[in-house]
Order: sequence, then C-alpha cells, then structure tokens
Amino acid sequence: MSKDVINCAVIGYGPSFNMGKFHADMISKTSGLKLVAIADVDESRLEAAKRDFPGIATYKNVDDLLKNKDVDLVTIVTPHNTHAPLALKALNAKKHVIVEKPMCITTKEADEMIKAAKENNVMLTVFHNRRLDGDFLTLKEIIDSGIIGDVFHIEVFLGGYAHPGHWWRSDKKISGGAMYDWGAHVIDWILNLVKDEVLDVSGYFYKLIWNDVTNEDHTEALIRFKNGAIANVQISNIAIVQKPRWRILGTKGGILDVGGGNFKLYVNFQNKNFETIVGPRKTDYSLFYTNISEHLREGKELLVKPEEARKVIAVIEAAEKSSKIKL
Repeated sequence: MSKDVINCAVIGYGPSFNMGKFHADMISKTSGLKLVAIADVDESRLEAAKRDFPGIATYKNVDDLLKNKDVDLVTIVTPHNTHAPLALKALNAKKHVIVEKPMCITTKEADEMIKAAKENNVMLTVFHNRRLDGDFLTLKEIIDSGIIGDVFHIEVFLGGYAHPGHWWRSDKKISGGAMYDWGAHVIDWILNLVKDEVLDVSGYFYKLIWNDVTNEDHTEALIRFKNGAIANVQISNIAIVQKPRWRILGTKGGILDVGGGNFKLYVNFQNKNFETIVGPRKTDYSLFYTNISEHLREGKELLVKPEEARKVIAVIEAAEKSSKIKL
C-alpha cells in the first residue's frame, strides 16, 4: 500500500485497562495514520469513544465496519478467543490487521490467519509491545554484544500468591489459560533473545487452589533450543516465595534482575569476576505504530512478523500438551 494516510479503526473499546483507548491514542499520534472508526458491542463504550474522539464513526456491528471501504487497517482489542475469528473476517475483507497479544489460542488459528493475510495481500501483525520495554531492550543489547558469551540458561518468573480476578482473563475458555497473558510476552522475549530453533517444550500446569476460576494456578514451560540453551518460564498465582524476574547465564558471565528495571551484570575477564549495575533504556510503545506506518507507506521491515507471533502460540500449546501426558 502506498497511501499518504492509512485510515484505521479499533475493534473493542472495553474499559479494562482502557486498552482500546490506548491503541486509539497511539494511532491518532502517529504520522501517516488516521483514526476514523471504533466498534464495540457495548453502546456505553461507543458513547465513551465519541467523547474521547469527537467526530469518530462508531459501529456496534463489526461486519458493518468492515464494509466501510475507507477503512484500511483494524486493530483488534478483544478477548483472546475472539482474536482469530475477528482477524479472519477483517483479513478476508482485505483490511490490514493488528491483533492484541496473544495472537490467538491455537497454532491452527495462527496458520489460518497467516494464510488469509497472504491470500488477500494485506498485513498481519501482533501487538507484542513488550519488545519495546526499556529493561528488555537492555537485556537484548547486553546479550547481543557478546559480553556474557553464549547464553545457555534463562529463567523468567512472574507471579505471586493472590486470587486472580473474576473476569474473562481468568476463564480458560476465553483466555486460553494462565500462560496466554503475561506468558505470551515472556515467551516472545525469550524467542527474541535466543535466535535458534526450538527443539522441544515441556510443560507443568497446576490447578490446586483457586477453584472458582478456570485458569491454571501455576504454569511452567521449559524450552530447549537446538544449540543446547534452556529457558524456564514460570507464571504463577500461588508463588508465595518470590524470585527475580530474570536470571540469565552465559559462558562468560550472567545477568540478574535486581528490580526497578535494573540488572546486575556479571562478567568473567582473565579469570576474574566483575560486577556492575546496568539501568534500563527508554520504553516507547509508540514505536510499534510508527513501524506500522513506515511499513505500509514506505515498505520498511515489519517489527513483529506474524510467523514470530505464531511461534509463541506454538510454544504455549506444546507446553500445555506436555503437561497432560501421563506415562
């Protein structure tokens, strides 16, 4: 597409975290993009959208929105299990599509989405915005520099001991499960730090305490790469004992998360160990939409390719399948 301005719409303007408005704001502030429409099944949310963006077109029915030939791109900000059906509708209507993470629930859905994008010659991407977190950018910079040698072990932990909220994110049929929320970010991080083929995935999913919600209480994924590196992901609502978010080991050093976006960097040089604190780079999620504008208008490389987002889903799906295997 070689248009001066890409007309954009947001599907889903729900109040949770104000994510619909978050996307709409970023679109409105990005050169080359123009927010022209918002869709939501809740009339009160459409009224909120009109207040937030006077003059905006609003739709209660997604099909009506997709019939609007002036809309070039849609961003889907809805519950996880609706991502694939809505994306397929939009792609087959020849709209470019941005989907909130996770991309979808299954690799079958991901494959269908990628196929539809190619057949309709439109863009498909996923809002893996956490690639732009300042602390992650610092980690990636350290690892890419080679100062800690070859990474062979990564641990990532997110969690605590608290009841999850009573909403769709805690409903496994809608959310996909506990690993599909923050776990999708974590696995995307890992796959961007270890650029090698995933050899196998083991999963350990537990349902032990919070029986009034259907998501798992504790999930772990152990990812083994072809080069021998191992990554361990823990996402938990029953981890009363905390540990650092990141612990990374390399052949020449390591990295430990010490909080506040800061890391302690360990380096072995001439058989002597050295330590220093490294602070985070700047977080700027608007760069995601800048990339979308430049990709569609100037042909620049897409920041988050759909095949990369599919790989995240494949790892989560494999971890859950592994957790169910009984010998």
